[in-house]
This record gives sequence, structure tokens and C-alpha cells, in this order.
Amino acid sequence: MYKLWDALEQAKKLRWVELSHELTNDSPYWSGIPEGSVELGKVVFDWGNPMLECRIQTFKFPGQFGTHIDFPGHFVKGAPLSEEFGVMDAVFPLCVVDITKKVAEDVHYAVTAQDIKDYEAEYGPIPDGAFVALRTDWSKRWPDMEALSGIAEDGSENFPGWSLDALKYIYEVRNAAANGHETLDTDASAEAAKAEDLACERYVLEQGKLQIEVLCNLDQVAPAGAVLVAAWPKIKGAVGLPVRVWAITE
Repeated sequence: MYKLWDALEQAKKLRWVELSHELTNDSPYWSGIPEGSVELGKVVFDWGNPMLECRIQTFKFPGQFGTHIDFPGHFVKGAPLSEEFGVMDAVFPLCVVDITKKVAEDVHYAVTAQDIKDYEAEYGPIPDGAFVALRTDWSKRWPDMEALSGIAEDGSENFPGWSLDALKYIYEVRNAAANGHETLDTDASAEAAKAEDLACERYVLEQGKLQIEVLCNLDQVAPAGAVLVAAWPKIKGAVGLPVRVWAITE
């Protein structure tokens, strides 16, 4: 009788995959964020209060905590912040580019434009408005911060990620809306070291695009044909926020 209700019933027959990590007071975050910035679930109104029988908690966390979304103003002064992105900006066709075999051979591997073209040769062109997710299986290292950062004996960070080459392809040749990855940063560590900056992340946000970091379970999602949904609190002026993300996939 109602088309949307029927469509929802059909959608529920597909697989719905959680793409966000669970957060606790012990979850890792970037070392540059001051200690004490995380305090989850602090009880401020408890059972037995004569005013009302209920419990209320407060939650303190940085915007870049766990699986999170970055808005352009995170790296670009005066660029759009959270309030510029509405509900139509929270649902995307999802393309999952798998570079796990290359990462297994080279922990510093940065996905290339040719990798994206190879993906398209098999699954078809990246559609307008797509979310392009980079699968590395790095999320399996969560919640060990040293493992996520790939800390070596000399203290250096070592992890895979994006290259400018690949990002320029998905945004300038294709018209992607957002990108995402399982690592803590957009840039492969070797790329960041060469640029002496997070040049890939800066590029994405300079384009006015969105990115979601520290994704998980991309190994459970079809490489093409799925839909990604992202939900974040409606907080004005945020440069980034923890986000609940899921995929609906065949």
C-alpha cells in the first residue's frame, strides 16, 4: 500500500553491516589531543533521586574520536562546518576498493589512481556522489593504538592509506562526495612523511568534501552496489564528530 514501507521491508532482507567501532573510556585517540578529553557515560543524575526515578549521563569526547566524520573546516579556516551538511548528505552509493593484498606486502602502500581504475574495470565507474572506502583490514588492529599507528622499534608510524593521485582521480575525474578508510589518518604514513603534512586529508577538505575515518567491517560489504548511511549529532559549528555508519549490502 505504501511504497516506502514496502521498500524498507525489502531492504531489511539485505545485510546491514555495522561500520563503526564501539567506543569506551579506553578507546584510542590521537596523541595530540590533551589527556582527559574523554569521559563517557558519567552519571550526573541517578536512580533513587526523589525528583524523578531515572538515570542521566554526560559524554565528553573530541570530535575526532573513534569512527568519525571530518567536515572541511577541520583543516581549512572558514570552510563549511557541520551545519552545512544535511540529511541528503548522509546517504551514499558505496564503493569499496580492496588493497589488502598489497598492504600485506607493503605496510606503507598508498592506493593509486591505477588501483581505482582497476576497480572500475571490474565493477564499473564510480557513480556521482559516491562514498569511496579504502579497505585495508587495518581495523582488525583496533583498539590497540600502537598497532593502529604501526609503531616500529624506532618510534616511527607505519600504515597504509590514500595518495593524492588516487584522491584526485575519485574527485576530479569522478564526482565522488566522500571518502573513508580504516586507518587513523587519510594519508599513508610514507606519503605524510614525504609531504611533511597530512596533504591528502588537506586536499579532501579543501575540495569541500567529507571523509570518515577509522571505519571497520569493510570486509563484510560488497565491493559495489551497497549503500552507506552515516548519522551524526546535529551540533552546530563542529569540525568533526563521532559517527554511526552502516552499509546496506547484497
